[in-house]
Amino acid sequence: MNKIIEMKNVSYRYPVSDDWNIKNVSFTIEKGKFTAIIGNNGSGKTTLCNIIRGFIPHFYKGNLEGDVIVDNKRIVEYQLGQLGEKIGYVFQNPFIQVSGVKDTVFDEVAYGLENLGVEVNEIIERVNEILKLIKIEHLREKHPMELSGGQRQRVALASIIVMNPDILVIDEPTSQLDPIGTEHVFNIIRLMKDKGKTIILVEHKMDLIAEYADNLIVLHEGEIALQGSTRAVFADSRFGEYNIQYPHVTEVALNLKKNGVALKYVPIRNEELPESISWASIGECTYD
Repeated sequence: MNKIIEMKNVSYRYPVSDDWNIKNVSFTIEKGKFTAIIGNNGSGKTTLCNIIRGFIPHFYKGNLEGDVIVDNKRIVEYQLGQLGEKIGYVFQNPFIQVSGVKDTVFDEVAYGLENLGVEVNEIIERVNEILKLIKIEHLREKHPMELSGGQRQRVALASIIVMNPDILVIDEPTSQLDPIGTEHVFNIIRLMKDKGKTIILVEHKMDLIAEYADNLIVLHEGEIALQGSTRAVFADSRFGEYNIQYPHVTEVALNLKKNGVALKYVPIRNEELPESISWASIGECTYD
């Protein structure tokens, strides 16, 4: 396995807290895989993302125990700027990510490359390529502050992707978006996975996680409750204990199972439901 991120017995608490926000967390993320992190509010998802991207301990202090290893190097051995080139972070709120100092979308997307001192012709080429890839060429001369939430989120993604990081950490990018905006964002994430990027996503929309994610980490009160392949975690009988939404088709299938319908396997995508049902059991069922 080609590991790109590894956590070994990691615990963390903020400077003003007596309680540990992350508790004895261990996992490995393989290069090029799409891993989703889920859990209820307060479970530690954003804190875990801040550890992965190095804001803990480089920016937020507090107590960090255990080892965090990124690309075979302990995170405490990196400069924060070095991690910024390797790991791109997309905020939950796109209004935070837009710099506010640029007058056009083109210049906003180019801003990070300018700060790195990239040559002008290369900046122009890379920004044009990303605008086309993300399908926001029509916004290139728009002022970033005049965009809708969905458009700003796509610009925020573009401004990170143009930096060409190996790892993308994306914290609830669709929480403020309508279904069309959500679909656009997930199409961009899929494109990045197809290009071999390692994706770490915090998200609450389980149908989309079931469709796209390779692996799943379930956080509960700062600890890893479950982890494994997306299918294995959703099918785990313990998943229901944590009061987290199932994919809709999984919820339907499990309700059928409670009423006596035998399942060949637990479906996690809509198209799997007919095949997953053992139709011979239907006539034997009784419903309340």
